[in-house]
Amino acid sequence: MMKLNELKDNEGARKGRMRVGRGIGSGKGKTGGRGQKGQTSRSGVSIAGFEGGQMPLHMRIPKRGFNNPFGKDYDIVNLGMIQKFIDAGKLPTDGTVDQAALRAAGLSRGGKDGVRILAKGELTSKVSFNVAGASKGAIEAIEKLGGKVDIILPRPKYVKPPYEKKA
Repeated sequence: MMKLNELKDNEGARKGRMRVGRGIGSGKGKTGGRGQKGQTSRSGVSIAGFEGGQMPLHMRIPKRGFNNPFGKDYDIVNLGMIQKFIDAGKLPTDGTVDQAALRAAGLSRGGKDGVRILAKGELTSKVSFNVAGASKGAIEAIEKLGGKVDIILPRPKYVKPPYEKKA
């Protein structure tokens, strides 16, 4: 039986760091693995991405796309998946289903601006929703079964009050 005071790492499990520039016997003495002369042998080198004056690759390649700073981040949930989770007993049909319920069931993960329901798939249960958005087709499909969709308006971003001049 092994005792606590006999516990130790396997041989070679912990390797010490290389101490550079500590004499010729260490194998990394004198120039310390930097070779001889030149830019990279000196301190303060930052040439990552520098191609000797040639136009660097990241500047040669054309830019693509656009990232809208005001774009909304909705989590998209399809009606078919909602029905699948209702059939599995993971989503309740009584009461209203909101983002918290969808997240608890595992249907919604991101969406910092809320959940948006799309009409892909088929819904067969009567359910009411309280979400940030829904497509026209999804609203029609939900209301056809007697359900209801309440759209939550997004929380407005902070608006700086107008400047007032002191008298």
